[in-house]
Amino acid sequence: MSTNKKRYIALIQGVVNDTLFDVLKKRKSTEIYILEGRPKLKAAKVLSKSSLKRKIVPTLIADNMAGFLFYKNLVKEVWLSYQLLDKNGAVCDIGGLILAVLGHKHKVPVYLYPTAEKTPLMGKKSDVLNFNGVRVAPRNVNAYVPLVEWVPRKYISKTYSVHGSKN
Repeated sequence: MSTNKKRYIALIQGVVNDTLFDVLKKRKSTEIYILEGRPKLKAAKVLSKSSLKRKIVPTLIADNMAGFLFYKNLVKEVWLSYQLLDKNGAVCDIGGLILAVLGHKHKVPVYLYPTAEKTPLMGKKSDVLNFNGVRVAPRNVNAYVPLVEWVPRKYISKTYSVHGSKN
């Protein structure tokens, strides 16, 4: 990341439809933080390629580093991928709720953008007990692997469709 004080940096979580990067280009955003997207790291792979194609510089962070970025006042807006939406909120990739709460607490807008693909409700235990095919947790350790969660409307600033914005 550059040291320019006028940076406009967005934090993106989930595998959003790649048209989001066209929206960010129009907003003059040239730098973004991408959360890695555990357990499969799919967000890291897909979003990095999509942003680089549009000359937007991605900085990849571990999912649990987001709070530190808010604390350092480095996040100016949050973009969460969503797969279902109603008047009460949205189903987003896991981790979306904590980012929405952090955005609310730090007065940073939280925008929703459609996902590029549906995420199953639950992952496999091996998704968190193993890393790159190697078991990292001792035997007899259990795993809980929800992959989506509900984000209440009160934390959402604006919702976008692939064709424009909604409120």
